[in-house]
Amino acid sequence: MRILIILFFMFINIEAKTIEVNYKVEFGIMGEIGVAHAKLTKNSTIYEIDIKLETMGMTKVLSGDRREEHISKGHIENGLLVSDMYQIIKSHGSKASNRIYTIDHKLKKVIRKDKKWKRGKLYKDKTKVMKYYSKDDLLTLYFNLNKYIEDKNVSEDYHFSAVGAEIQKGFVDIHIPKPSEMEEYRELLGDDGAWYARAIVHQKIFSSSKGELFLSIGDDGIAKKAVLKDLILFGDIRAFRIN
Repeated sequence: MRILIILFFMFINIEAKTIEVNYKVEFGIMGEIGVAHAKLTKNSTIYEIDIKLETMGMTKVLSGDRREEHISKGHIENGLLVSDMYQIIKSHGSKASNRIYTIDHKLKKVIRKDKKWKRGKLYKDKTKVMKYYSKDDLLTLYFNLNKYIEDKNVSEDYHFSAVGAEIQKGFVDIHIPKPSEMEEYRELLGDDGAWYARAIVHQKIFSSSKGELFLSIGDDGIAKKAVLKDLILFGDIRAFRIN
């Protein structure tokens, strides 16, 4: 399951000191499979982002009560969020994992620590120096997009680096659609978005060489809807803002 991929893109152009948003997640013919809660807290110097996801109904049973939490902490430079630490916590059934990226901006180095447990027993404890460096992680990148992309009405392709995107060789691609593409976006996402974008998610689970995540962003800068397309066998994953 790659539900959290959607949520990385759900919060863009937010200036408030604290904001909390909830989403429901649907998966193909299975219908609603989970809910997500996201919170951003910041002041003039530091920030924290926390996204929690939990499964529901039959998906909860089949996945062993799968839960995920993504945390980003860091500081603010020239109005941009700069990640110092990115953490991913997962659990399902008798298994749990904790991955922490520590970013050293002076040395331009990223260190990843992985721990895994089964039935309460630690069976993996590994530290790795990553081959890439970035001031962004997967969460801060999407908060910073509003400043990175100045004119969202002009079609353009962007190539961003982000800590946590090593499956994608450390990069995430964003496409702002052309006028000729807008019919497809509005048909998929509705016509009430202030602007639209597509992210390319390079994951083996997709039926094509690139998975496409379509986004509709509202006037308040928060995504209203996202659709992750071309998932093998099961169809699309969809996320809807519910507050």
